[in-house]
Amino acid sequence: MNASTTDANELHHAQQQFIQKLYERNETTLPPEEILEQARNDIVTRLPDDGAGTHKTLINLDKLTKGFNNPILSSTYYGFVTGGVTPIASVADTACSVYDQNVQVHLPKETIATDIEYSTLKMLCQLLHLPIDTFTHRTFTTGATASNVLGLACGREYVISKAAERHSEDVSVGRDGLIGAMRKSRLDDIQILTTVPHSSLAKAASIVGLGRECIQLVGKDDVPYKFDLTKLQKLLRRPKTASIVVISCGEVNTGYFATDFADMQQIRHLCDEAGAFIHCDGAFGLMARCLQRSDDASKRHLQLDKLLEGCEGIELVDSITGDAHKLLNVPYDCGFFFSRRLHLATNVFRNAGAAYLNVATSNDDSENIPSPLNIGIENSRRFRALPVYASLVAYGRKGYAEMLLRQIRLAREIASCISKLKFLQLLPQESSNNFERVYIVVLFRAKDDNLNKQLVQRINRSRQIYVSGTSWDGAPAARIAISNWRVDVSTDAPRVENVLRDVYRSWMTE
Repeated sequence: MNASTTDANELHHAQQQFIQKLYERNETTLPPEEILEQARNDIVTRLPDDGAGTHKTLINLDKLTKGFNNPILSSTYYGFVTGGVTPIASVADTACSVYDQNVQVHLPKETIATDIEYSTLKMLCQLLHLPIDTFTHRTFTTGATASNVLGLACGREYVISKAAERHSEDVSVGRDGLIGAMRKSRLDDIQILTTVPHSSLAKAASIVGLGRECIQLVGKDDVPYKFDLTKLQKLLRRPKTASIVVISCGEVNTGYFATDFADMQQIRHLCDEAGAFIHCDGAFGLMARCLQRSDDASKRHLQLDKLLEGCEGIELVDSITGDAHKLLNVPYDCGFFFSRRLHLATNVFRNAGAAYLNVATSNDDSENIPSPLNIGIENSRRFRALPVYASLVAYGRKGYAEMLLRQIRLAREIASCISKLKFLQLLPQESSNNFERVYIVVLFRAKDDNLNKQLVQRINRSRQIYVSGTSWDGAPAARIAISNWRVDVSTDAPRVENVLRDVYRSWMTE
């Protein structure tokens, strides 16, 4: 079927009906297993000689989408800190596909796409109370993993160049390569010092040539997600070794923060002495900074002071990663990255040798917006900024603060419920009767080892809520991560409690 023969109005109407039907579905968080199997059987597995055409393909898509899990339309999808999609972000994402902008090069005489991206990144800094004039390198990425790659690449460039300065050498990894740059800098090793990192950090270390084994944990023995500053200082002073310090702003299992303001000041001082680089993995914890200027009544009611201490001082780091497709509730995939040194980024990421892409900015371009392809990994990029822009404009600072406060209230309500259920244990153990540090993640396990081994599978088998499995202190655990804008404490908390009680009852009767 020739697409040019399709009536545009008819196609538009069919598209709108299809999208409307998706949003009107009243589905469980996970599709029933028989629906999954049916949808799997409807997948076309052989390329047809003659296309099925638009309408038949829409029918096929309708069948297939019934086999998807439901993190967007369900407020009780608690896996992987997966946010939903705000209505305005969904509209903006559709516009991204319709207009299909090429946002790799800043072309101010042809499109305002990069102007929107530039303004959106500045608004993100404002939302998170990060100084725009300090974090001059700002870009969108596919997510926190890609942002961690950027952070380690910038950190690698910085620490090697700082070591080279001591020998009056001009060194750039982007120009000289890692081996040549380290040789000129008289370095034997580069180490990454952190506490309880997300697994993507090891992946990023592998990608940028530092290796997974370069990561060293410097957490306290009794509180592993907090920095042992004495241990950190000792490792920073290793001879012929450059260091990148990585701070988890929201540990993945508990949501707890690795530092407070006093810690950050001390870490900054130690790293300045050693010529080290500080990167912050703030995939979901960074968003807590939007609450820093919330009204006092909200703070008193939720007792947020302990929580907010954990993200104070983040403005002192050299680079920061965040995930917009988590608590900002925009579509996958969308991460963002900020760092202090734009010139350093262009050393690493400059797209050299492609004359057709070296487009100079216009004389009247007062912002002097850099082309994204020179400050990040990708050359080909989706217009990820537009859904973020639309949501920030639609909800503003107060709207996002209110959204996050609801999510925190729900997390603490669920934590309180779990602490009262005799067959479950809230983790870490010291949190059992103190919920002031609970952010958006609730970690727990069954007290009975046999039930605990099956707990996550039994919970998810309900299809009413979805949780992810993890490990804590060498044993299985379940993790509830709340990040959807649709959450409702009055309905979601009882649903979680009912599912947990049903799991226990069914296990006891077997």
